[in-house]
Amino acid sequence: MQIVTRPFDLSGCEFSAQLDPLLQRIYQSRGVENQTSLERQLSCLPEPQSMTGLQAATQRLAAAAQVQQSVLIVGDFDADGATSSALMLLALRAMGFKSVDFLVPNRFDYGYGLTPEIVDLAAEKSPNLIVTVDNGISSVDGVARANHLGIDVIVTDHHLPGAVLPAAAAIVNPNQQGCEFPSKNLAGVGVAFYLLIALRAELRKQQWFEQQQIPEPNLSQWLDLVALGTVADVVPLDQVNRALVHQGLLRIRAGHSRPGIQALLRIAGKNPARLVATDLGFALGPRLNAAGRLDDISLGIQCLLCDDHQQALHTAQELDELNQDRKSIETGMQQQALAIVEQLGLDHSAMPAALCLFQPDWHQGVVGLLASRIKEKYHRPVVAFARGDNGELKGSSRSIPGLHIRDALDAVATQNPGLITKFGGHAMAAGLSLSEDKLAEFENAFQAQVARSVSTDDLQAKLVTDGSLEPQQISMHTAELLRDAGPWGQLFPEPCFQGDFRIVQQRIVGEKHLKLVLSPSNQPEIAIDAIWFNIDTARWPNHQAEIVHCVYRLDINEFRGVENLQLMVQHLQAG
Repeated sequence: MQIVTRPFDLSGCEFSAQLDPLLQRIYQSRGVENQTSLERQLSCLPEPQSMTGLQAATQRLAAAAQVQQSVLIVGDFDADGATSSALMLLALRAMGFKSVDFLVPNRFDYGYGLTPEIVDLAAEKSPNLIVTVDNGISSVDGVARANHLGIDVIVTDHHLPGAVLPAAAAIVNPNQQGCEFPSKNLAGVGVAFYLLIALRAELRKQQWFEQQQIPEPNLSQWLDLVALGTVADVVPLDQVNRALVHQGLLRIRAGHSRPGIQALLRIAGKNPARLVATDLGFALGPRLNAAGRLDDISLGIQCLLCDDHQQALHTAQELDELNQDRKSIETGMQQQALAIVEQLGLDHSAMPAALCLFQPDWHQGVVGLLASRIKEKYHRPVVAFARGDNGELKGSSRSIPGLHIRDALDAVATQNPGLITKFGGHAMAAGLSLSEDKLAEFENAFQAQVARSVSTDDLQAKLVTDGSLEPQQISMHTAELLRDAGPWGQLFPEPCFQGDFRIVQQRIVGEKHLKLVLSPSNQPEIAIDAIWFNIDTARWPNHQAEIVHCVYRLDINEFRGVENLQLMVQHLQAG
């Protein structure tokens, strides 16, 4: 593990003199160089008009409202898809749509996106209009099938488009060619939110709300859903996404969130008043995702839609049980995957540039998490496969900084026609399908493509820190300052620091977590609680270690209503 200090240069920055110097340094190192870029109010969001396809989409939806056509929301089977589906359903109903429903196909029966088979299933509900959320940009055949059946389709998506776009009535996706919307990082739920902003404006212009004698909905009431979907989908937290997440967190902290989100927080043991963005990603997101991974994401959507607190709590408990099952399945798969890699008998430097893993009994809904875990351990792009139907493998890939995984798959597909059945995704995560008898051919082609695309340095795991803190900065005040300076997340990482400490105490808690008391090496009279999760128990506790170099985050631990400073250890290196 290479520990690197994040560089910063404040010479050209325009921050307020009141902004703490530590925050100035942290913000600049993340690409923020002026006070305006730190704004998190809704007023700082770019206007919808620059997003390609919005006008056509809103006019088609407004026309559907005028004659009360049936609208069907077709979502994806993850937390982004669940929050997008719930958001669209709640907002359209509040805007006076009488016939609006949702459909999220089972991933194991129908696969990803608006496929022809899903359209046939949707047609049983006799919709006049299908609106996709968090999917559809690659659904050329599915949209063609819908057109054949006389069903219009509006695609809302954020995934990268292919060479051919579906022939939809409208496509709303900031990543489509020619779209001038300034943020390309919206999650699916963010795209849906922007569509609803534009639709409300169109209906207002048509005096729809007055005609129907209904109040014009305040869309900010659903920003809790937008925040959850944005963080859970691990999209980059640019200024637009930071503003959306920040405003959603404010609503949750104030107790104004959906009953389903409140129930999930209760099940996860999280205090809503102290909620931060990482809680959405690590506590709520996995519970929603578990439904889509093991069963049917509709359960998660119903939780988010629920207006009754008791029913919401019951559904949240079901989601929690699914998440426990997911953890058990994932643990077994991870042990098998680690054994496969270890059988290669290679040290890190001799390991191939990418890893392809497959076991016949692996769970299709969990291979994405597996790929992520193995990527984190070996710092290699990973594709993990599970069996689908009819001799096909379903793969999920995770990448490292320096490799755009969807572009890598595109290159493999272009150079090897017919090898990959279909693929799609982002820079850091993608999915694909191929015939099982082509697995070895794919592995060779994929590893060769990655080897051409990355450097030796890219394959070296790095832990990037924000440097060191003075002993007086290791305090509750600094921890609170950093917590309030977020939200932190993808490509806007939560600050972490490094320094030398003396170990005062160390012991195992919860089977694989290391509880410590540390003192700054030059101030032994100071004692600070610390915890390191999921340690290698073969190496720690290390009672021979007295002085350690520690990489850590500042955290506020709340126990029985009492708050104390705690270091969240990322790495320990004995001196």
